[in-house]
Amino acid sequence: MNEKPIVFFDGVCGLCNTMVDFFIRKDKKRRLLFAPMQGSTARGILSDEEITLLNSFVLFEGGKKYYKSAAALRIYGKLGGLWPLMKVFIVVPRFIRDSVYNIVAQHRYDWFGKKETCRIPTLEERGVILD
Repeated sequence: MNEKPIVFFDGVCGLCNTMVDFFIRKDKKRRLLFAPMQGSTARGILSDEEITLLNSFVLFEGGKKYYKSAAALRIYGKLGGLWPLMKVFIVVPRFIRDSVYNIVAQHRYDWFGKKETCRIPTLEERGVILD
């Protein structure tokens, strides 16, 4: 199995795909891999419940899974520039962070749209987006 952390995301979510685009641009050292929850990589690592019930990013790193705001903050910690400073929000209690996260996740299709199919990686993305 690959040693790089894998970010699982909703492949049809407009917000999720925008965030993946952002993460790919900022991850200059290519520390992260990405996979839609609707793909075979997710089916091999995540449980059916995690795939169907989560409206969240899931970060799979070192054999451990991180969800919602914890996943997001860990992802920012792997990006270049000043983005790792976002990790300071870890001091905010998880129930508060996840409450905000849940509100956005609950409305993400209404606010940011939903695609008919999962994204097809460009040639440049094929090294970082798994199926």
